[in-house]
This record gives sequence, structure tokens and C-alpha cells, in this order.
Amino acid sequence: MSGTVQRVRSGEMVATGAETIEGVSVVPLARIPDERGTIMHMLKRTDVHFLEFGEIYFTTIYPEVVKGWHRHREMTLNYACIFGRVKIVLYDDRAGSATRGALQEIFLGPDNHSLVIIPPGVWNGAKGMGAPFSIIANCCTHPHDPSLTTRLDPFDNDIPYDWGIRHR
Repeated sequence: MSGTVQRVRSGEMVATGAETIEGVSVVPLARIPDERGTIMHMLKRTDVHFLEFGEIYFTTIYPEVVKGWHRHREMTLNYACIFGRVKIVLYDDRAGSATRGALQEIFLGPDNHSLVIIPPGVWNGAKGMGAPFSIIANCCTHPHDPSLTTRLDPFDNDIPYDWGIRHR
């Protein structure tokens, strides 16, 4: 598979592409602007990709700061950037995964209001790109349990990723 393609699941469009990690989905979300402001959708229990509700929280990230790496043993993450701009990076080292060893970058912000669904076992991190900060909302499937989370230093680890800016 090369480039970006669209896959229809029960009537919804789900973005996938060459660097898509098995089990990860990027779902474009509705933005409804008017003269009063903007409604930004995230997740409804009637969405075909909705699994269950555990908790919702918001995290801020300052520009150029990296929050990562971490992975969850049981929890599915549902990330949306509701303010600013972030780079989400995923790494798959799951035994038996068809995409083991794959990296995936997803840029979220005003130009890409999407939901990133990250299954259990996938390493993930985020880098802030918006000033004065960015906000990520996470509606995850389980209440956070630190004993079920593994963390790595974002710069000193075996994940083959450089958080620096690349000029492409």
C-alpha cells in the first residue's frame, strides 16, 4: 500500500496510508464553525470505532517538548488535539504484528482535526508544535493504571526515531 487511501467502515471514512501501524486508525472529525465559535467533534458512543469509556483527560504540551515514550498493556487511546498542533509518533514492536518495527507520524491540529485510535501495546509519544502550548484530549477505554503502563526516556531508548525537525 502506498500513499494515503480511504477505507470505508460501516459508512465512515478512515484515513490509512503507507506508514499505518496495524490496529491504528486516523478518523477525520467534524468541525462546525459559525460566528459564535466552533464545535469540534471527538467521539460518540454511536461511532463504529467506539469501544468503551474508561476516562477522559486533557494534557498540555509546550512547544518542542516531547512527552513519550509510553505504551499501555490493556488500554486503547483515543487522541484528538483540541488546541494548538502536535506530532504524534507511534512505534510497533508487538510480537506477531504484521507491522512490527514500523513507525508512524501523525500531525494533528487545525488543519487535521482527527481522532487517532492507538491499540494496546503500541509505543506512543507526542511533541508540542503550537505556541503557547497544545492540548490533547484522550478518551481512553480504561481508567489509568500506572502498573499497566511502560515508559521510556524519549531520547535514550531502542526506538529508531529522532524527535528533531526534519526538513523534507
